[in-house]
Amino acid sequence: MRDTRESRLLLVLLVAIAFALITVDIRGGQESPVDGARQAAAAVFGPAERGMSAAVDPIANAIGAVRDSGERHDRIAVLTRENAELKARLGSDARNNSRMRQLDNMLKKAAAGQYGIKGAEVIAIGAAQGFSWTATIDAGSKDGIKRDMTVINGEGLVGRVTTVGPDTSTVLLATDPDFTVGTRMERTDELGFATGQGDRPLAVQLLNGKSKVKKGDRLVTFGSQADRPFVPGVPVGEVVRVDPSGGALTRTVYVRPFAGFSRLDIVGVVVQAPRVDPRDTVLPAKPKPTPTPTVTVTVTPSPDASGVPAGGEADGRNDPNEQW
Repeated sequence: MRDTRESRLLLVLLVAIAFALITVDIRGGQESPVDGARQAAAAVFGPAERGMSAAVDPIANAIGAVRDSGERHDRIAVLTRENAELKARLGSDARNNSRMRQLDNMLKKAAAGQYGIKGAEVIAIGAAQGFSWTATIDAGSKDGIKRDMTVINGEGLVGRVTTVGPDTSTVLLATDPDFTVGTRMERTDELGFATGQGDRPLAVQLLNGKSKVKKGDRLVTFGSQADRPFVPGVPVGEVVRVDPSGGALTRTVYVRPFAGFSRLDIVGVVVQAPRVDPRDTVLPAKPKPTPTPTVTVTVTPSPDASGVPAGGEADGRNDPNEQW
């Protein structure tokens, strides 16, 4: 349309009409005369608006997701790191609790036997210095460790020191075939010699072939001259099998060690022997047997067909042969 005087007058007229309609609509409120026209326009253009919104919303959501993805990724990374740290802390706490229990048990054993000990940690297990069953501990000559000292833990006898360096030492474990220790039975005081058999129970040769021994009997170390390499009274193990004597001068029994050699961690080297033999005081107290409950059953005799209880005497009034 060309810009003429008529077109300018038409534009002014349309603007005036628009303002007039707006004024009438505002003053009319809910009963505005143009409300019907507004509803008609909504009915015509509403579906098109909804369709356009449906087409645009996924795009808008995707743009929002892309915009927020960086923040979400950072949050996930933070949560993942915190979770890993929590797991590591829990695992560390569990290990520390286990080590504290081991140390506490070992100190109780040392106190019961009056042993002066130097605590150490097992840092290696293996065939050191040609031995097949050995452990390396993080204590050496700088810590007062010497060759042929007894090594214990919270369960019992672990072994003896064989090689000493400035900062570490090698311990020959009681399970090694070259390991031998003098033993004494808890109940009968029978003496013997225990020898390691690897992952099998210790073989203990009792000096008395007629000795009375049974499964469950316990042994402690007998001790050595000048308390080297073994101090007395250290728990060794429990009898799990007894071989028949067969008239031999000696008798062999098999003993499961108290110490768990597959989980060695905290140990103690006895640097000071007890003044007196602790005998059996270092052994743990035996659990009391659980009493077996007894049940008493009382049987009530049932009456026979005549109404007389079994084993009882008949009442004369129930006897048809009795004369009145």
